[in-house]
Amino acid sequence: MNTLPYFNTPQLELLHRGKVRDSYRVPSGERLIVVTDRLSAFDSVLETAIPYKGAVLNGLADFWFDKTQGIVPNHVIRVVDPNAMLVKEAEPIRVEMVVRGYLTGSMLRGYLSGQRTFSGVSVPDGLTKHQRFPEPLVTPTTKEESDREITPENLVSEGWVAAELYEQMRVVALRLFNFASAWMAERGIILVDTKYEFGLLNGELILIDEIHTPDSSRFWDAADYASNPEEATQMDKEYIRQWLIAHKVDGNYPTALTPEVTAEAARRYLDIYQRITGQPLAGAADEGVNVPARLVQNLVKAGYMQDEPVEQLNG
Repeated sequence: MNTLPYFNTPQLELLHRGKVRDSYRVPSGERLIVVTDRLSAFDSVLETAIPYKGAVLNGLADFWFDKTQGIVPNHVIRVVDPNAMLVKEAEPIRVEMVVRGYLTGSMLRGYLSGQRTFSGVSVPDGLTKHQRFPEPLVTPTTKEESDREITPENLVSEGWVAAELYEQMRVVALRLFNFASAWMAERGIILVDTKYEFGLLNGELILIDEIHTPDSSRFWDAADYASNPEEATQMDKEYIRQWLIAHKVDGNYPTALTPEVTAEAARRYLDIYQRITGQPLAGAADEGVNVPARLVQNLVKAGYMQDEPVEQLNG
């Protein structure tokens, strides 16, 4: 199975290279987001690329952007390749709106150590692992080198966002979360928590980055949660995190995955895509596809590049 671990070309201006997504400026001025098959865990990018991962993330983001455009506008112009999306250039708001429906993850770790206030939101004593909150909680963080919890009041006083804009983001984030939670519940999936990123375009709030993907959200199988809430199996990249934890050597995580773990990770990404959208990922049955070559062909077809040997674009 072919993968897209990297994409480099001198024909396009590189704007940003992230852990998974790379952004380029196309000749017409818009931003091209290439979603690679890289996988990040514990603040490091693994050497092993996961087949179909980038296409799953890109496809799910496009699916959700389309479903939620009645709640808030977004930056999507069109998908130009299964691994690439053309978007409008927005001014990003450097705040992540984290919405939590259950006590788990970093919040659970803080709770077990005695913390009861998270980003200005107070929770009571006596909660149990993976317990559902009566209402989803919004716990914003800053987008810095190391994201940090912060109260809405401090977001305003430190100049991250205006009070009125934050309140708009909070309301929209909850509407998005509740909409997606209901959609997934009908398909036997629990949306546990997620994050949203926003930007401004001509002074209007829009949704950017990604939405409700396995990399930005935590999912549980509803039947699994009902039978054993505290041990519910996550349907996202937690499988890989747990494998890395189990195979630490001298305190260091593995830098690469085994073929078996890689194949299982790919299967899980494809499964969550089909469960959410109701359709298998287009092209998933074609294991012989050359992903970098296909991407180049689609970018040439769109008029963003001239044809170029693929071997020069990866590395």
